[in-house]
Amino acid sequence: MTTAAAEPPDPTPGPDPVAPASASPARRARGEQTRQLILETALRLFRERGYAETTMRAIAKEAGVAVGNAYYYFDSKEHLIQGFYDRNQAAHRDAAAPILAEEKEFAARLRGVLHAGIDVNAPYHSFAATFFKSAAEPSSPLSPFSRESSPAREAAIGIFRDVVEDSSVKLDPELRAALPELLWLGWMGVILFWVYDHSPEQRRTRRLIDGAVPLIDRLVSLSRLRVLRPALRQILALIESVRRDD
Repeated sequence: MTTAAAEPPDPTPGPDPVAPASASPARRARGEQTRQLILETALRLFRERGYAETTMRAIAKEAGVAVGNAYYYFDSKEHLIQGFYDRNQAAHRDAAAPILAEEKEFAARLRGVLHAGIDVNAPYHSFAATFFKSAAEPSSPLSPFSRESSPAREAAIGIFRDVVEDSSVKLDPELRAALPELLWLGWMGVILFWVYDHSPEQRRTRRLIDGAVPLIDRLVSLSRLRVLRPALRQILALIESVRRDD
């Protein structure tokens, strides 16, 4: 994939740098507005021009800020994407809130959260495949498994924790602890499918969700059966063993 050449930051930031914690509320609000303006502009240009072809200089120009100011808020395009991750998770939580408030059944809660996630991501589908090529690189800070992505990752797992914890489902205690992260891993698989889904309005992804949720619900319910507990313990132990950084 062709990537844009690195740009040296402008040594003279503009008049609206990030306000320190001691700054007045008005100044902090202006700083946050500028940060959001840069992020919104970047996402628009990513959609219009592609991720690789969009430079920090172009983002700053479109946003009407100095290049140094753009670098003050975001050290690189990768940091812009981290900002997108963080905002995306907040939007996903907001979109999922009504279904989580209304439903108690596990399957309905999970289905609603998954569909809400697709709704939130829909505006970015046009450049998702190009962006995913960078995010799929194991050493990339854009990877959802990277250290840099950990705040957004934990926020995402938190949404699935809410799916489990406030539902009426009865679970084996060990599975209850591990299930939110397992559901998030499943969500990563759904996102990968969605990235390359070119059906109208990504209907195939919607069908995947609607077909997979009853199966997940059934497997979760079966976990309570005593005869399956030894196998469940083995699965959870295997997951824990591959998570450890030995």
